Amino acid sequence: MSVDVDAVPVRRARNFPLYRTVSKLVRDPLREILRISTAAGGEIARLDLGASHPYLVTHPDHVQQVLRGDSQNFVRDGTFWRPLHGLFGDSIMSEYAEWELSKRILQPVFSTRTIRALSDHMARAINEAVRQLDGPARDGRPIEVLPEMGRIVHDTVIKVLFGDKIRQAEADRMIPAMERLATSIAFRFLLPFVPKSIPLPGDRAFAEGLTVMDETLNELVERFRYDAGEGYDIFTALCKARMTEGSGLDDQWVRDNLLAMWATSTETTTVALTWLWPMLDRHPEVTDRLRAEIAGVVGDQDVRPEHLHRLPYVKQVVQELLRLYPVGWIFPRIALADTNIGGVPIKAGQTVLVSPFLTHRLESVWDRPLEFDPERFTAEANRTRHRYAYYPFGGGPHQCIGRHVFNMEAELILTAILSRYRPSLVPTESPVEARIGATLRPDQPLFLKLEPTERAR
Repeated sequence: MSVDVDAVPVRRARNFPLYRTVSKLVRDPLREILRISTAAGGEIARLDLGASHPYLVTHPDHVQQVLRGDSQNFVRDGTFWRPLHGLFGDSIMSEYAEWELSKRILQPVFSTRTIRALSDHMARAINEAVRQLDGPARDGRPIEVLPEMGRIVHDTVIKVLFGDKIRQAEADRMIPAMERLATSIAFRFLLPFVPKSIPLPGDRAFAEGLTVMDETLNELVERFRYDAGEGYDIFTALCKARMTEGSGLDDQWVRDNLLAMWATSTETTTVALTWLWPMLDRHPEVTDRLRAEIAGVVGDQDVRPEHLHRLPYVKQVVQELLRLYPVGWIFPRIALADTNIGGVPIKAGQTVLVSPFLTHRLESVWDRPLEFDPERFTAEANRTRHRYAYYPFGGGPHQCIGRHVFNMEAELILTAILSRYRPSLVPTESPVEARIGATLRPDQPLFLKLEPTERAR
């Protein structure tokens, strides 16, 4: 569905001249963007950056047009997409024919049948990874939240990505390299219009991390060049596609998709689970209800996939967590042809920014939007909500194909931790805020004390 430009009354976007407040944008960009979104109140905002004038779209109706109704006209291209394309290449994270090909090959990996086959492997990996917290818990040593959540997530994702085809030494090399990529890309993501010839903070660390990932992934591809073996994992699916006669696919295509799937499935899950503990610390009543539900279903067993359908409140907590800290906090798009959004003319070549983080905080869409309240996601509430009031995984044709795996993984990890421990957040000297980048990480380290339950002693 495309928009008839002449059928909608012409309106003007509200202009925000950020070049006048550049010091605020540099010092605390997220606060400044939130200020703009709140002032616009769901109306389309024009961000005047001097050299660039992107439009910020937050109202669910407008978001639906960009991501679904007129998605063929709003594509993942242009200046704001450059840093990510430089990392992921022509993969599932690209656009046009390259994206269609990658999606067609990867989609079966995320079918209901395949996820069911993967779920037991995921649960075993999660239970084993969480059990490694028994030592710090018994000794009373606090754990640093983000790296420990990252370790659990990586151990799980590696099973989904590579099955049994990766060596531990290879995984041990790539995990810190991926962490380096995730943190060092922040300035390029914030300032995409700065040419590569001008150095920015993080460039050197990014290059070093990318070298390690490329070398290790290329070694893996070479090892399975002539026999991809069997398995439901993503690596096997990609290798088999490349080996198909006449496919025209090469090693770089396999590398691009592996890196894209790894980055999007580890960084996002790790960061979301890191934000979980400050939320639960502020809401002990939510923790108590979670613990009661988990005890009644899981008891002293290891968590299994079949437990999840009997843990509705666990699911609600994860959904509310993703409302406040969605997997991708902002999606840039570029218009291919002249159109309008809500009556605001959009010229071909102009950039539109869509942000779940901002839509999920609109007072016109959500009651008490800054409060953490899992009751927003009861079955009844879900039925009455605008489809694009809540879109933590994007929407339309580009909606994240791994969203069901993410939800299962997050619910299993949350359940496994709360079934073994009573976590408490170590107080911080200042309030925890989000730090802007490709994802929204906390601006300071967080530490968690884990009191073992009976089954972990």
